[in-house]
Amino acid sequence: MHKVKSLFPSEDGNLQQQEQLLKLIEKLVSTMDSYKDPNKTSLGAMKEQGSHFYKEMVEQSEIPSSGEPLSEVVDDLLEMVKGHPYQTRKYATNAIPMASIPGLLGMLTTTLVNSNSLWDVYSPIGAEAEVKVASMMANLVGYNPKKSLGYTTWGGQGAVFTSLRLAIAKQFPNAKEKGLPQNLYCFASPGAHYSLLKSVEATGIGSNQLISVNTKKDHTMDEEDLKRKMIEVINKGGVPLYIAATTGTTDSFAIDHVKAIKETADEVTNQYELNRVFIHADSAMGGFYSFFNEYDYDNNPLSFSGEMLNELLTIKARMQHLHMADSVCFDFHKLGQTPYVSSLFLAKEGKDLSLLDLKEFDTPYVGNRGYGSYHTGYTLECSRMASSISMYATLLAFGTEGYQKLLAKYVELNLYFRQLIEKKIPQAAIVNQENPGPITLFRIYPSDVMWEKESHGESTIDEILKVNQLNDQLFESLGKDREQVFLGDTKKVCLVKAADHHEHVPIYAGKFFSISPYTQLEDVEEMVDFIERHIKKIVGGKDLAVQY
Repeated sequence: MHKVKSLFPSEDGNLQQQEQLLKLIEKLVSTMDSYKDPNKTSLGAMKEQGSHFYKEMVEQSEIPSSGEPLSEVVDDLLEMVKGHPYQTRKYATNAIPMASIPGLLGMLTTTLVNSNSLWDVYSPIGAEAEVKVASMMANLVGYNPKKSLGYTTWGGQGAVFTSLRLAIAKQFPNAKEKGLPQNLYCFASPGAHYSLLKSVEATGIGSNQLISVNTKKDHTMDEEDLKRKMIEVINKGGVPLYIAATTGTTDSFAIDHVKAIKETADEVTNQYELNRVFIHADSAMGGFYSFFNEYDYDNNPLSFSGEMLNELLTIKARMQHLHMADSVCFDFHKLGQTPYVSSLFLAKEGKDLSLLDLKEFDTPYVGNRGYGSYHTGYTLECSRMASSISMYATLLAFGTEGYQKLLAKYVELNLYFRQLIEKKIPQAAIVNQENPGPITLFRIYPSDVMWEKESHGESTIDEILKVNQLNDQLFESLGKDREQVFLGDTKKVCLVKAADHHEHVPIYAGKFFSISPYTQLEDVEEMVDFIERHIKKIVGGKDLAVQY
């Protein structure tokens, strides 16, 4: 039993066990640091994960009979971490950031106290941090923190799922007991996160009743098409229930017009004397740019360039209306710079969450005591990690100005990337040119750039698919060398009409999303050169500026 006890932290804070734990942590951190190379995007060499890689693991893995010494366990972990992606200056794929030191300290605190945020009796620090973070972020987006209520969840998916449950409960309070009506409809653009698709399936609404709304040139939801499709649903006996307004789409960073969407939805429901549609602003990634809502653009205290100010003002024009949505969310593990998983869901009217709450006798072992006053029976999770502690530590350390500097840096790098792409790779089109922010989608062509033709529905399906195939080849080529530069890609930036086909066709594009605080302009130049070399490999190695 003595050996088993040695596997735990001390109960009395004794120096011997404290030193043992700190030495193991020091070994873990120092050895991982020795694997780092700022010119690569992984901790040591990436592993070849061939067809038999996991099969062999299955065949060889078994629980040791007597247990290994902790130092050997750490050795095993350090061997496994070799080749893991790491957010160095050449890392420019989806928003998986380098976790900041305050974020790591907050998460370490969470694990050291082993905090379950279900109930403040189990997690007083988690409850305090959660209330503080929810209040801070409510103020940021323009909610009344005295009325709103938020909690941490397992990702943007958790926020979307809860917002949909809330939409159902507000219109149909008895749905929990009696089930859903079969005529409920949800609306979103093709750029909305696929978590909504999973949520309509899981709630029983059904994916056939998730209506895809057309988008405009800037990939934002077309409010006129939303109006048409809502009326079509109503005329068929359906009930418009829910709209996902994506405020910073994962691929193009399109920011839907929350204000225009709400006005459109209210116009339709008022006309047909229906209940108001619930609007969730999926601000998981883009919502952090709300830090610029109150920036002093006239005096410009952070000395941003004129071009940068224009970009930030364009973003502000959309983000300043987040408060008009019924709920919002923030994935701190994206642009908040905290470790995975740390997401916050915020309901504008916190009292509405009581519609999702369980009765006291349904939770006989938590929350129904005379002590403790913060019981989150309305969450989808029962046990919840107190990721609010990591969020809180990061908000304190960065402050508004720190986030403004970091988020503006991402925009600056993206602007420079676009300039270089247009200058050095003439057969590439920037597919999301209209979207400000930290992301660029680029699509290459075998000869003349045809993006305008494709986006206006003038290309044949064969032409579009051939260009998609070329871009897919580029994805594969770039991906094989991702240890040098880790770029992203997508096989559905948007849907376009084909001149000779009745269905919409997805558009493939590569993605640049600088997410490391260490990336500089010269690193962006090297990334563009990297892309150029791979394009030359695909098209035969000729000088692109001459060939095209």
